[in-house]
Amino acid sequence: MNAAEAIRSGAHVLVVDDDPDLLRLLTMRLSASGYQVTTAASAAAAEAQLANVRPDVVVSDVRLPDRDGLSLFSDIRRHHPSLPVIMLTAHGTIPDAVEAIGKGVFAYLTKPFDSQVLREKIEHALSLAPRVEEPRGGDERWRAEIVSRSNEMRELLAEAHMVAASDASILIRGDSGTGKELLARAIHRASPRAGQPFVAINCGAIPEQLLESELFGHVKGAFTGASSNRDGLFLAANGGSLFLDEIGDMPLPLQVKLLRVLQERAVRPVGATQARPIDVRILSATHRDLDAAMGEGQFREDLYYRLNVVSLHLPPLASRREDIPLLASHFLTQLANKYGKDVNGFAPDALDALVGAPWPGNVRQLFNVIEQVCALATSPLIPRSLVDRALRVRRMDELSYAEAKARFERDYLIQLLKLTDGNVSDAARLAQRNRTEFYRLLQRYDLVPAMFRSGTESVGHGRHG
Repeated sequence: MNAAEAIRSGAHVLVVDDDPDLLRLLTMRLSASGYQVTTAASAAAAEAQLANVRPDVVVSDVRLPDRDGLSLFSDIRRHHPSLPVIMLTAHGTIPDAVEAIGKGVFAYLTKPFDSQVLREKIEHALSLAPRVEEPRGGDERWRAEIVSRSNEMRELLAEAHMVAASDASILIRGDSGTGKELLARAIHRASPRAGQPFVAINCGAIPEQLLESELFGHVKGAFTGASSNRDGLFLAANGGSLFLDEIGDMPLPLQVKLLRVLQERAVRPVGATQARPIDVRILSATHRDLDAAMGEGQFREDLYYRLNVVSLHLPPLASRREDIPLLASHFLTQLANKYGKDVNGFAPDALDALVGAPWPGNVRQLFNVIEQVCALATSPLIPRSLVDRALRVRRMDELSYAEAKARFERDYLIQLLKLTDGNVSDAARLAQRNRTEFYRLLQRYDLVPAMFRSGTESVGHGRHG
């Protein structure tokens, strides 16, 4: 199954039109493409369908027998802000299209339209819009904070849930901002220790002289300022889980003491003469290459093998772009409540910009961007301009030569694919490049030729439009 087939596999499309012939034709063609299709002949029938089951995309005529299609769209936007809507009309004008797109309609097609173009619009909408999935069975509350629908994350979470049942130490790897602590918390919630404490500490954020006391505790008089006994985080987490974030930044002297605690399953507070037994599961995380750190003598090999009984890797956001619309919608809902804003979605080109951004700061950066656009929003729909501003997208005169060249090259390839209807051989010939080299260029810029192909079949000579 290719990426396009995976996107539309089982996806639910609601088609709203009062022309029975058009409904039959679209049902036949969309079903043949792998979609689940439901039809409605009026706005009232469409609302009744939406009250029972939420589709993934709505395709609606503008002129319906009981109500205007744009009025139906407004209701859909109010109750299902992330649900993409594609409008069809036989009476389309440019002002109508501008008004519809301005209100947040995903796309606007004039009858008669090319059915392949409609399928591509639906596929594009599915790739950007948060997909609402049916419950998979079982209790999913353990991973409620982790918002995703990508296959990569689904496989990772399945593995995390499986190892959560054991008491094995887990090392979570991943770039900064990928959500390593969220995954650690989810593992704790799925474990037999879920009813006990989860305690987290960033080993790179606390000075070495304080970190030992934070972890192991101290007794009164152990050092200047120790005016009373204090239990450390190991004792605070007793019976539960201790999350050691950025373990790769722990100083070597403390690595020795941590190893002793793990071996003896007992902790001795600073200045104490007696050790106290502990029962703690260790979850740790790092963005560093610990293999390289061991080779350079910066991380103890014996501690590494104690911590790395099971290794999980959180992928960067750029490698799971299908999660970006879902995360963006999730964060927008949270932040709209925080700021008391009447904001309920993104303009299609704004969502395109989010999906296409590089995201070096991963999910944490995405949250910050959504927070900025939400704080500055003055309309229910987030426009592209606000997203560009938050992403700090620069004008051409602010780009370096290499950046300007890359932008030109990508735009040039897009124009070639549009001109040749996605035919790679023809596009490569026009560019005077061989096919292999041309494919490498397309891969460099994440361009898929199939997205630029159109069919020859036309549908939609509706009676009313």
